[in-house]
Amino acid sequence: MPIRRSCLEKQTGTLDGISGGSYLCSMEAQLRAQGFDVKPQYYTVKDFKLSSGQVLPEMKIEYGTLGEPQLDAAGNIVNAVVWCHGWSGNYLQGTTKFTKIFGPGNPMDPTKYFFIFPSAVGSPGSSSPSTSGLGAKFPKYTFVDMINAQYMLVTQHFGIKHLVGVAGGSMGGSQTLQWITQYPDFMDWAIPIATGPSTTGRNVGIWGLMSETIKSDPAYMNGEYTQQPKDGLRRAFMGTYLWYFSAAYYQTQFRTPEAVMKGLESTDMGSEKMDANDIVWRNDAYIRFNVTANLSKVKARTLVVGVNSDELFPPATEFIPVVMGIPGAKLFAYDSIYGHVGNIVDIDKANAVILQFLSEVDKRR
Repeated sequence: MPIRRSCLEKQTGTLDGISGGSYLCSMEAQLRAQGFDVKPQYYTVKDFKLSSGQVLPEMKIEYGTLGEPQLDAAGNIVNAVVWCHGWSGNYLQGTTKFTKIFGPGNPMDPTKYFFIFPSAVGSPGSSSPSTSGLGAKFPKYTFVDMINAQYMLVTQHFGIKHLVGVAGGSMGGSQTLQWITQYPDFMDWAIPIATGPSTTGRNVGIWGLMSETIKSDPAYMNGEYTQQPKDGLRRAFMGTYLWYFSAAYYQTQFRTPEAVMKGLESTDMGSEKMDANDIVWRNDAYIRFNVTANLSKVKARTLVVGVNSDELFPPATEFIPVVMGIPGAKLFAYDSIYGHVGNIVDIDKANAVILQFLSEVDKRR
């Protein structure tokens, strides 16, 4: 895959919205070695009806693919897997951030599966407030709408009648849960990573306060801004950053009060690159996310993966309730000093368990 920026420049990149430093350099090397070449493609749905009843005349869905489709005797694709991206990601996140899980011999093996990477509704590339030209007039959407758009991409554009699996981390894990509750007969397996069954409690506050901080900047102008409300964005990202790493990480990484504040100021979570309305609309959708009542309907064989030190999605209130709610679901949780970011940085700790899980599912198909 062509690399357009140097490794030094990538040290100010993001890990699902978090500065990655030298870790991104090693991922770049892996990316070159594995030869991933995921390019953006687009599919447009006319008169896309949202769950609110509003209609978008054109819903553009950005996506990428990796691997080769395998066909049965009737010409149906039988090896498709949808990988869903996180809060700050897009179609590229799977192969540029989750390099420890993608690649030949790894759980997400492009020699075995045909991967479809959709950019979620509301994330630039697909239709969003910033890319549609509608700005603050862009209709509010939900996770139901995100997955309906992906379902149309998979079934109408690719003609796929059944997925092998769906997976993703963080918001990608939430999309995975939406997929398997919304279309429970449509896939064999699911791997939701670092997520929970609904947005409640502190997480409502995290995403809600982030949006309120952005909107409190006078430059926001009720969403009708002509320039990005940079101060509001900076403060919003600083606050949200606090929850992405574990308490132990902060203790070891930042040893003085000055270092903590400097770290928060230089997080590069994306405040210079992202659109304020895109963030507010996405946060509104996340706050309304709730699949709790439908977990019992899941038919896909499910492996829930979590990080024990995750402060956004801690075990007791988030990923353990997912396991308890899905019939026959399995759980694998691992330790990581990185907290929530460990769902990317240390995902290889789950590789052996995921491979075993996929092998067991294959034997039962």
